[in-house]
Amino acid sequence: MTVRAVPTTPFPDQKPGTSGLRKKVPVYQQPRYAENFLQAIFDSVEGREGATLVVGGDGRYLNREVVQTALKIAAANGFARILVGRGGLLSTPAASCVIRKHEAIGGVVLSASHNPGGPEGDFGIKFNTANGGPAPEPVTEAIFARTKTLTEYRIVEAPDLDLDRLGDVRLGDATVTVIDPVADYAELMETLVDFPKLRALFAGGFRMRFDAMSAVTGPYATEILERRLGAPAGTVVNAEPLPDFGGHHPDPNPVHAHDLMALMTGPDAPDFGAASDGDGDRNMIVAPGLFVTPSDSLAILAAHAHRAPGYASGLAGVARSMPTSRAADRVAAHLGIPAYETPTGWKFFGNLLDAGRITLCGEESAGTGSNHVREKDGLWAVLLWLNVLAATGKRADAIVREHWTAFGRDYYARHDYEEVDSAAAEGLMSALRDALDTLPGRSFGPLTVEAADDFAYADPVDGSVTKRQGVRILFREDARVVFRLSGTGTVGATLRVYLERFERNPARHDLPTAEVLAPVIAAAEAIAGIAARTGRTEPSVIT
Repeated sequence: MTVRAVPTTPFPDQKPGTSGLRKKVPVYQQPRYAENFLQAIFDSVEGREGATLVVGGDGRYLNREVVQTALKIAAANGFARILVGRGGLLSTPAASCVIRKHEAIGGVVLSASHNPGGPEGDFGIKFNTANGGPAPEPVTEAIFARTKTLTEYRIVEAPDLDLDRLGDVRLGDATVTVIDPVADYAELMETLVDFPKLRALFAGGFRMRFDAMSAVTGPYATEILERRLGAPAGTVVNAEPLPDFGGHHPDPNPVHAHDLMALMTGPDAPDFGAASDGDGDRNMIVAPGLFVTPSDSLAILAAHAHRAPGYASGLAGVARSMPTSRAADRVAAHLGIPAYETPTGWKFFGNLLDAGRITLCGEESAGTGSNHVREKDGLWAVLLWLNVLAATGKRADAIVREHWTAFGRDYYARHDYEEVDSAAAEGLMSALRDALDTLPGRSFGPLTVEAADDFAYADPVDGSVTKRQGVRILFREDARVVFRLSGTGTVGATLRVYLERFERNPARHDLPTAEVLAPVIAAAEAIAGIAARTGRTEPSVIT
């Protein structure tokens, strides 16, 4: 086997976003496109000579091919040991787990998360650092800078490896170890969640449905829920990872997981419903007859985490992304622990976790996690919920309603306007920022603006400041609207509008969400002029 230096020229569009470089599959199929970005990553990894690297992805279209390329380029760039999941698979939280357990210098994670797959779908590559979390901005900036100056990439000339056979194989001067993608992760879960109690729960007739959405969490959920915990066969549906996710959108929300929602709101609903996304880092929780918002889920897990062995000593603190509802803040205040509000992007939780300032964290976009890894973790959240149910002996819907009674209810929704013209979206945000000083004191229907700003975050660990993270408008009536452009799409811009209103009175906790939020929705439109600026009179998705 020889190492070959292949001449190349830069691509101008390889700037990583909040979760790596996401593009359409045909973009990644261009000659040298993936190779260039991988070489730029490895050129930016200090100390790679003789180090351990982790490689794996969510199994979407192009995953196997790019895994093979990543292994050959990594072997040509000095890594001594490369761990790769069997079949090229590793869920995003499992990749973080493997990086941390095996003290790797980092990992190449191939995923476009919850975005659609298939030949015309999305693909992505990101680099996770030695703590198991997404690369921070200085690293991604260094990678982008390197993409602009590349003149060659280095690759081992060798046949493709057999990724379906566990064990070691030499690739150039490196040893590639094909590992069971589930084993290390399942072992970690057993230290956090009371597996004997969960086995007893299922043995007692507890019924649940887990929709893996034809994505990477299927093998993990099948192994843990059905084999290790004794849930009946068939508890996990859509369990086989497919390159196109079965033609479905692997985003766990009531729109895309409609079969699960229909089951859980039907006459023979099981005791608990859950789903995960394309790469396994997001979760959806459904109680009988009741969708649990990710914001409420984070707050409820914070209130009950002490019931699980991994969190029996209590929580150091909790953190949420700024657009996430303030429900977790109320729990933190009750527990007497710090609550942090960060920009969107899991990397912002990493500093707080590494410094021991928080134990749990979460985002409204269905991501929840803890200090066990440095990524959000969909199946872990489901297992922690099961631990709460087993420990309390109560149904999930009862847990939610008791939480609302104790802490009040944050009615919450997110309106996504997808594939909006980028210039129009930027113009809307610019106009909002220009109007911030004029908004306080103005009334929009029954709501009056108390404060408005463009969210900026000062990291309490390293002192860094991150600006322009979304426009917040707070109303005197304990309501809030947030406007933000998302960085996870691959076409145009996605405008996200987050709507929230707090209700303390238990007699008003069962109203339709749309009814409670109607004045907030009207105020958001009046302030931002969404229809006039984007041409969209309705959001693409309401969560």
